[in-house]
Amino acid sequence: MDVHELVATIRGRAGDAPVRIGMILGSGLGHLADAVDGTAISYADLPGFPHAGVSGHNPNLVVGTLEGQQVAVLGGRAHYYEKGDPTAMRRPLEVLKALGAEILIVTNAAGSMRPDMPTGSIMCLNDHINFSGLNPLIGEPTDNRFVPMTEAYDADLRRRLHAAAQAADETLHDGVYAWYSGPSFETPAEIRAIRMLGADAVGMSTVPEVILARFLGLRTAAISTITNMAAGMSDEAISHEHTKAMAPIGAARLEKVLRGALRDLD
Repeated sequence: MDVHELVATIRGRAGDAPVRIGMILGSGLGHLADAVDGTAISYADLPGFPHAGVSGHNPNLVVGTLEGQQVAVLGGRAHYYEKGDPTAMRRPLEVLKALGAEILIVTNAAGSMRPDMPTGSIMCLNDHINFSGLNPLIGEPTDNRFVPMTEAYDADLRRRLHAAAQAADETLHDGVYAWYSGPSFETPAEIRAIRMLGADAVGMSTVPEVILARFLGLRTAAISTITNMAAGMSDEAISHEHTKAMAPIGAARLEKVLRGALRDLD
């Protein structure tokens, strides 16, 4: 199916109300999709959408309302490390845009490189470092591929997220996210290098999606749930199981902030 056929399929099941906000949920955060009052469509019914390749993700597109906003929530994502394809989320994002989305909010699970931002914290991305060097726009034939990334993370959306955190009496840190390709976790030496470059948190997603979102003209914001201290920063045993176990600690904070921000967008 092309994008127009996918949109017709989705509207046939979820209705014609135009989507305003798209969301991508990270590891252990798929439960947020259940908060949407709407229709869930399995990725299996949407050709070009990612398969359920990572445990802890919820492979459904949920279209409906959340805090008065018409949203389309991607309960899981494809990662570069699954098939070596940085463009894996292009088709779902093109569909969000075609459904009417103006804004994309991305969440992820990340490792912290700051002692003042421990496991269970949440961090609003103010910038990123593409440590992998990969780019989902390689191969794009038009000059639109030359996307400026100076304001990758929308200042107004960040302000609203921080205001929502303050209203909910939650601490929302601000920081730079480094994308590391995975699937192996980073070494302590790599973490020391990324810290020297100015990163505050590290993860295996989000950056390709933000690049694609900016390419498509979507205003973008992103929040990390801190599920562990990065390698060499603590005695934690880092693993994907640990990530899934720790994600709910910050997820409750993240949900309050997102709900507050959505209400503020009215």
